[in-house]
Amino acid sequence: MSDPWGPMSLFEKLAIRLTQRRYPPSVIRKIKIAIPYALIGLVVLAASFIWSEMPSWPVWGLFAVLFVILEMFTVEVNDRLFISSSIMVIMTAGTIFAIQPDSNATFAMALMAATGSFVPEDFRQGRFFQPISNFGQLAACGAAGGLVLDLGLGHIERISTDSLLQVALFAALASIAYVTINNLLVRQAVKTVYGSRNLQPWSQMNILMGGQGAMGLLGGLIGAAYLIAGQPPAVLVLMVAVYGIGHLSLYAFAQLRESHLSAIRGFVKTLEAKDMYTRGHTERVAFFAQMIGAELGFSGTQQERVKWAALIHDLGKLAVPTELIRKKGRLEKEEYDQMKQHAHLVEEILAEVDFLQPMVEIASGHHSHYDGNGYGGRGHTEGETPSLEACIVGVADAFDAMTSARSYRMALSQEYALDELRTNAGGQFHPEVVDAFERALGKQGRSWGAPHVNDEEMARRLAEDPEYTIYG
Repeated sequence: MSDPWGPMSLFEKLAIRLTQRRYPPSVIRKIKIAIPYALIGLVVLAASFIWSEMPSWPVWGLFAVLFVILEMFTVEVNDRLFISSSIMVIMTAGTIFAIQPDSNATFAMALMAATGSFVPEDFRQGRFFQPISNFGQLAACGAAGGLVLDLGLGHIERISTDSLLQVALFAALASIAYVTINNLLVRQAVKTVYGSRNLQPWSQMNILMGGQGAMGLLGGLIGAAYLIAGQPPAVLVLMVAVYGIGHLSLYAFAQLRESHLSAIRGFVKTLEAKDMYTRGHTERVAFFAQMIGAELGFSGTQQERVKWAALIHDLGKLAVPTELIRKKGRLEKEEYDQMKQHAHLVEEILAEVDFLQPMVEIASGHHSHYDGNGYGGRGHTEGETPSLEACIVGVADAFDAMTSARSYRMALSQEYALDELRTNAGGQFHPEVVDAFERALGKQGRSWGAPHVNDEEMARRLAEDPEYTIYG
């Protein structure tokens, strides 16, 4: 039988088979990152190998082992963003190789970074695209940092304390190059593979990236001190101790963040256990609020703040009688006044939770109107427009209240809810927030609420009278 592929090489046949085979979308997204990143890594290693002089391999091996160990213990500091203190190790090694005669930092750092892309956990879980992508990404940022060190420190003939300022400057620049390229490549990879809908915005990035830069600077100074001291073995022990302290600081940051998230989840579950009709309400309001923030160009930290404020915005209802929350039918004036107390009761409930205080002020003002009317706690000042974050939570809360079922009313349609927001924009609601929310909803490709319920009275009748239909 003749070969249906004709006179092609084995590589060409394999490429055709791979491209013709059908893969799940998730695998295709990973391939789109893994192959280009791997090619980048190979090109970087080849180019730096040709350009650079080789390091002392025993010294390189020692630092490579330390680098890989720290990479194996990366901590999750944001959604799918893992960081370690390994930048200290690679900057120490890079500084040494850049300053020592007959060696360069570029290839040494690129190769060292590439070795940290393969960790046992990837193989235990059968993850192959991730280490392949990490290989290219780490090789690129390692080479960039090494190139800066070579250009800035390569001409130093004899290291001394007089050179420390120069070392600090170029170690800082090399760290910035390393961190910036790494961050950009990781962002692109995570966004492509997981998509914005399945990814929470990264917060506190100024602190995290600044911390990474500071660690790299410290690593460079450690390398210079090691050379000035004559490379004694005792200094290596001190290096390991400093690297360990750096790792513990990142671990503490990650644990503190997780404890904050756990506390918020606990508050939400406590509230939802009291009222079945609010189950899912806080999460939806948080989702809408974060969506509005993203549309308005909020940073990751700002989006997280408004999201957390939305998650606790109704926590004051824990102090409101359950029978009042679950009452069917309209509230009497006295009952409504009692219900309004939840806007400032959240301040009393969370008075001792320090990390939530900025969010508490936003939450306590979510019933404050754009025109200065409304009510609330310290987040509300009569006659003044509340903060933009409070306006965002207010719009998100009102929309979900209208498009979700309550004990006294069926869910209304999205069209009805948006029309109410537009009608009251400039009075109760912030006009720019309403516009941003409508644009963001249009990008979601889904609708909320009951499609055919476009009348408030109808929605109440549907909840009160099981025999009543949308046709009357």
